[in-house]
Amino acid sequence: MATFRSGLFGEIVSMSMDTLRTNKMRSALTVMGVVIGITSIVGMTSLLRGFEESVEALFKEMGPNTVTVQKFGMVSMSSGKSFMEVIRRPNLTIDDGRAIERDSPSVGVVDVWLGATGNSQSRMYYGSQRTKRLAILGTTENFAAVSFLKMEMGRLFTRDEVEHRRQVVVLGQTPYQSLFPNIDPIGKRVRIGSNEFTVIGVAGKRPSPGGFNVGADDYAVIPYTTHEKFWGRVVRTRATGGGMTSAMFRSAMIVVVPRDGFTRDQTLREVEEVLRVRHSLRLDQANDFDLVTQDVALGVWQQISSATFLALVVISSIALMVGGIGVMAIMMISVTERTREIGVRKALGARRREILWQFLIEAAFLTSMGGVLGIAFGSAIGLVIHWISGFPVSLPWQSFAIGIGFSASVGIFFGLYPAIKASRLDPIEALRYE
Repeated sequence: MATFRSGLFGEIVSMSMDTLRTNKMRSALTVMGVVIGITSIVGMTSLLRGFEESVEALFKEMGPNTVTVQKFGMVSMSSGKSFMEVIRRPNLTIDDGRAIERDSPSVGVVDVWLGATGNSQSRMYYGSQRTKRLAILGTTENFAAVSFLKMEMGRLFTRDEVEHRRQVVVLGQTPYQSLFPNIDPIGKRVRIGSNEFTVIGVAGKRPSPGGFNVGADDYAVIPYTTHEKFWGRVVRTRATGGGMTSAMFRSAMIVVVPRDGFTRDQTLREVEEVLRVRHSLRLDQANDFDLVTQDVALGVWQQISSATFLALVVISSIALMVGGIGVMAIMMISVTERTREIGVRKALGARRREILWQFLIEAAFLTSMGGVLGIAFGSAIGLVIHWISGFPVSLPWQSFAIGIGFSASVGIFFGLYPAIKASRLDPIEALRYE
């Protein structure tokens, strides 16, 4: 029996290939919708997955135990809170960072970033050279430790320089390349706005999602005390009604790394407790700040990428449906053209299920060929984009399996009605068909 079924299957596949060869143009037009749908799924999946992997690598730069405290960010937005709701939260301040460092036994290193929300931007000048507008970050001497930043040359400022408001600056890669493309910048004096600073270091290149220039290196770092001198202190502003003020956008960002021997969860609990007390929150009130860890950031991004992939599949399914309707139409024509053949096969003893399987396998084989072509074209598109632009791509076997599975399913679903119609033909009437 197994030999018979194997032989029948081989015969049906052979007949399907003969049908494709006999009607090349018709077959090509039939599977065009399937090819387009699978091409879009595989091509966009490869690009989306490649971008996702680069973003995950970026988040992992945070370090598995690092805790970031923000006034608001992607955690609040992904939870459905409105912009007007989160913007009215109180600003985080330098004093909040000091309280965390003082009152949290598990905390090892604390850094406070001023200007991280983009409210302290300025151009830098050296001689006749100038940069575009950059983020000017005010931090403590712990900046490199908490951000896992590598220095390309020079050094970061010291605690003494922070305490004495020294006008020293560490350049990101963008101002370094713009102002000092061919010379050593260490010791040179640059202007930020109208104020002079001495360059003491250059930070290494930071990872960027997708390899794109999204401004990851568009920054310079100065002591937070110097930042306060020129841009003013960050105060705990909470909106009570009316319009928004510029002070509402000038919140600090606090970055915390646990002490050796303590877990991240311990640090999270302590940081949350300290800030809730400082912000006078009742037990029934939600946090008016965001606590972000590597796991939380990755979870939010995976929600976004999953929703994007689902939308992609839905859109691509429209092309697959069009292709499926074409398959149904061509299989109906095929049943009509081969009516006498079906009658002869039935007269010679072919059973209904054998006729049914014949047309189902032909339809699935036809759309699977479209799926294979779609996978080839989609992979080629991803690789060409990667070759031209450097955009990261990933071609996991799952995308190929999805492509083949989708295309075969389309053939089976839309080929079912023609196959049933063929299997139910009366052999006598079929033999009389002209």
